[in-house]
Amino acid sequence: MGRMFGTDGVRGVANIDLTCPLAFRLGQAAVRFQGTRILVGKDTRLSGDMLEAAVCAGITSMGGTALLAGIIPTPAIALLTKQLECDGGIVISASHNPPEYNGIKLFDRQGFKLPDEVEDQIQEAIESGTLDVERPAGDAVGTIEEVPDAVERYVHHAVDSIRAQDASFSGMKIALDCGHGASSMTSFQALEMLGADTRPMNDSFTGLDINVQCGSTNLEPLKEYVSEIGADAGIAHDGDADRVMLVDSQGNVIDGDMMEAVLAIDLKQRGCLPKDTVVSTVMCNLGFVRCMEKHGIKVVQTKVGDRYVLEEMRAQGYAIGGEQSGHLIMLEHNSTGDGLMTAVQFLAATRRLGMTVDEAAKVFTRYPQELINVRVSDKDAVKENEAVKAAVKAAEEAMGDTGRVLLRPSGTEPLVRVMVEAASDEDTKRHCREIADVVIAELGID
Repeated sequence: MGRMFGTDGVRGVANIDLTCPLAFRLGQAAVRFQGTRILVGKDTRLSGDMLEAAVCAGITSMGGTALLAGIIPTPAIALLTKQLECDGGIVISASHNPPEYNGIKLFDRQGFKLPDEVEDQIQEAIESGTLDVERPAGDAVGTIEEVPDAVERYVHHAVDSIRAQDASFSGMKIALDCGHGASSMTSFQALEMLGADTRPMNDSFTGLDINVQCGSTNLEPLKEYVSEIGADAGIAHDGDADRVMLVDSQGNVIDGDMMEAVLAIDLKQRGCLPKDTVVSTVMCNLGFVRCMEKHGIKVVQTKVGDRYVLEEMRAQGYAIGGEQSGHLIMLEHNSTGDGLMTAVQFLAATRRLGMTVDEAAKVFTRYPQELINVRVSDKDAVKENEAVKAAVKAAEEAMGDTGRVLLRPSGTEPLVRVMVEAASDEDTKRHCREIADVVIAELGID
């Protein structure tokens, strides 16, 4: 088979692609490759119970102890694996995917996602059947323990980080969309403790409604709710709450680029931004880059994917990195994207900078962005094609420093993504279309 692990763990339709035998094997592998104490958490999907049971059977069959955190955000498992001195953590979640999907991702003892080479070793061990060698006898198998204060520990971690800055959200009215997901257990509690008048929605769950027309991937219900109750801001999480999107009182979207800009400016003013640098991906908006330049902050851009953002941060000692999708990493506070931590740090930063959430939404003007996906016969040939190179060069020269072109092969499909940003919508569309037409003529397939 191909690679079992995607950019964010093993994913698929529960009980069809992601089966109990596979979950069992991943539980075994966690003990074999990481150690005997494994923390396990899940989101609100119906299949979570089934897969949790299989994972725990795998852990205990290898003589390991499975510590159950129950329904809890992904970032809480990253945090508590380290806090509770576990050897590893497992999250059963498919993040922002529809309810019929589920996923399993593994964290190391420091709360970081496993490196590719360890994932490859795990896949090799599962496929070769070597995990069953030397199984412990009946009196040496492991046990399952519950962690009754897991949610409380995670909530307090977020709350304490804001109290340590002498900040509070009293006088703020906040609408909160939990997306029928794991944040239903945590975000309301934290915001209330910090003094905000918090009005939740989609904070119950059936296991079949997670991410369905709600949460950070569908902001319309939150925009309506903000307007209806006259909130100062709206906060929306995805199913496992590792990301967050905000809207201001007028319904304007505050995405990951916007939040990262405000957080970076605040960190720099407090002298807490190492090397005056932030990390983002090649897809971040040009408006974000220009805004950072204006504040004397350098933007390092990586490939798309939070694991690449994190790698760069850890290698160079940077404090903040993120993606437009609202997946932000602040290494001082957590080792992975943390939707609740991002939201509370962002709100505290706006208050310190003396701006309302509405003003924060205008911290920079987004450049219009146009993206055309072209089906091609050979996605890697695009980089060497002379006609394509000439079309890109012509567009870049026409725009000067008021725009940019990004051409990249898709990581998963036979596509080339043509992305153009320019000062005007008209220019953006025109340049994008012109380049895409050349890619189609040179390499396209029907």
